[in-house]
Amino acid sequence: MYTFSNKLKIFSIALIVIGALGWFYSYSVSHITLDEVKTMLASESHHGHSHSAIEKENEMHHNEYVDGYNSKNHDSAHSKKDHGHEKDHAEHVLHQIHNRPYAALYVAAFFFMMISLGVLAFYAIQYASQAGWSPVLFRVMESITYYLLPGSLIVLLIAVLGDKHIFIWMDPEVVAYDEIIQGKSAWLNKNSFVIRGLIYIAGWSLYRYFTRKFSIAQDKASDNKNFKRNFQISAGFLVFFIYTESMMSWDWIMSVDPHWFSTLFGWYVFASMAVSGITVIALITIYLKSKNLLNFVNDSHLHDLAKFMFGFSVFWAYLWFSQFMLIWYANIPEEVTYFVTRIEMYPIPFFTMFSLNFIFPFLVLMNSDYKRVPIFIVMAGIVILIGHYMDVYMMIMPATVVDRYGFGIAEISSILIFLGLFLLFVFYSLSKHELLAKGNPMIKESENFHY
Repeated sequence: MYTFSNKLKIFSIALIVIGALGWFYSYSVSHITLDEVKTMLASESHHGHSHSAIEKENEMHHNEYVDGYNSKNHDSAHSKKDHGHEKDHAEHVLHQIHNRPYAALYVAAFFFMMISLGVLAFYAIQYASQAGWSPVLFRVMESITYYLLPGSLIVLLIAVLGDKHIFIWMDPEVVAYDEIIQGKSAWLNKNSFVIRGLIYIAGWSLYRYFTRKFSIAQDKASDNKNFKRNFQISAGFLVFFIYTESMMSWDWIMSVDPHWFSTLFGWYVFASMAVSGITVIALITIYLKSKNLLNFVNDSHLHDLAKFMFGFSVFWAYLWFSQFMLIWYANIPEEVTYFVTRIEMYPIPFFTMFSLNFIFPFLVLMNSDYKRVPIFIVMAGIVILIGHYMDVYMMIMPATVVDRYGFGIAEISSILIFLGLFLLFVFYSLSKHELLAKGNPMIKESENFHY
């Protein structure tokens, strides 16, 4: 049985405390004044800073809404008040700088939440398909999903408290002058946003609670009733998950760009959360094996986890290219502006993210022998997690901070906060029960699994 060591507890708490201090520092330094922004812009203009050129190019592509405020409509409103273009631009930049700490916190919160949600879906698939290879990993999966309830509630809380800093449709001033957002107001309003979010979280959490309960009860049962119950609720949950995961991705991610939409987006986010979740299963499994735990997990189990990491990386790349190619080929302004913004403003992180999420894991995990070697799985896993954090970053930051992005104290501190929370919840859950689901009727098949 795993024991949650004091060292790991202290380390996790230290991450949270250091991260919180760093985030509040980044929050305080980001709240500069309008005069300071004007001075900064003047300095950038004097030194030929690339931001101004990028913003002018961005306006040419009608991407007026991605800076957190709809510049076209705000320009109209400001002109009525005789505000000059220079002041208007400075105010936009001011809002973008103010948005960054909130956006950084939201990116990290969503990233760790989606890992837990991806594992929950993968776990449900194992039960619904009655897979024989994976029951030895069930306790690891169940522990990772323990983070889902607090993690998803935190994401929803940040979204609501951050409101217009993350979602421009939560800003009444923007909505008043934006006909497109007004047309979507039946869906994009704070009350329905919160209600839908609570429904998603309630459904996911109820399934997690009951499937864990039945799994633990099965260990002491004399029959397979609890296993059959898990099979039934897992099949039902997957139907619920398919709908709610897509709706969640529209609400919590896609609506940061309320003028843009993609019918592939739900699947795209699912692919990202699935590969991230499976990667974390593999990393925690390897860690526990290094502590002489999970001795019943063999190289074939690691091989299959690595196969799923490889397969979902390819699936993610397929969806990424399908979404990109169709939008780029159609060349409809309100659709293509999503990629124009990211390619022109974020060229290095945009293409680096694709390389980390597809090219590197493809080359490392394509060899069947490497899938059995823990060091190669760990190496590929770390790169995959960095790449998919960047993927979430690329979905959020261009819509909230435009070109005022970076990777500094706000981003690092946010990662530390949620990494600490994630470790606390996951390893606490691991320590509560035996690491082998010994009552599962397929446990012997899983223990003796060989590729």
